[in-house]
Amino acid sequence: MIQVYTGNGKGKTTAAIGLAIRALGAGHRVFMMQFMKGLAYSEQGILREMSNMTLETSGKPFFVAEEGMMDEKARELLGEDVVIFSKGKPPADYVSLLTSGFNRVMDVVAKQEADLVILDEINIALSFGLIQRTQMEKLLQILPAQTELVCTGRNAPEWLLNRADLITDMREVRHYYEQGIFARKGIEN
Repeated sequence: MIQVYTGNGKGKTTAAIGLAIRALGAGHRVFMMQFMKGLAYSEQGILREMSNMTLETSGKPFFVAEEGMMDEKARELLGEDVVIFSKGKPPADYVSLLTSGFNRVMDVVAKQEADLVILDEINIALSFGLIQRTQMEKLLQILPAQTELVCTGRNAPEWLLNRADLITDMREVRHYYEQGIFARKGIEN
């Protein structure tokens, strides 16, 4: 099955990690590639220590965003930790980095090294053009029938949603960011 967790609400990666824990508990092998993330999140250490779990990252220690995506307040808060690029013109070095990570996923899938494959933030990577639809289509073509695939991130493309067997759209109703409370260790990072 292909599962997509998308939307503007919090909890997409968290839901995927919950599914990973469930799969591990059932004796399955789990591979998780986190696109657009470095090793800076609290859950990564413990996940990398678990038997039958492989977690890898393909990102840099900064956030990338398209022009017009962020309001001025958010840009100011991130300061030098954000790289803004023109729509359709993502940074070539970032595309190369994510392509390398995606090629690793292709290898894992081709060799059937995992029962559950989680592509964390792949939806936004596709949306930004950091990963191309043709790359993802190739992955879907070689995906074994017995391998579960989870795709997380905002802005899941319509063509991927049309292929999905399960879609969860996380909707933000209220968030404490609006009160000036930002990412907290162990909760958001």
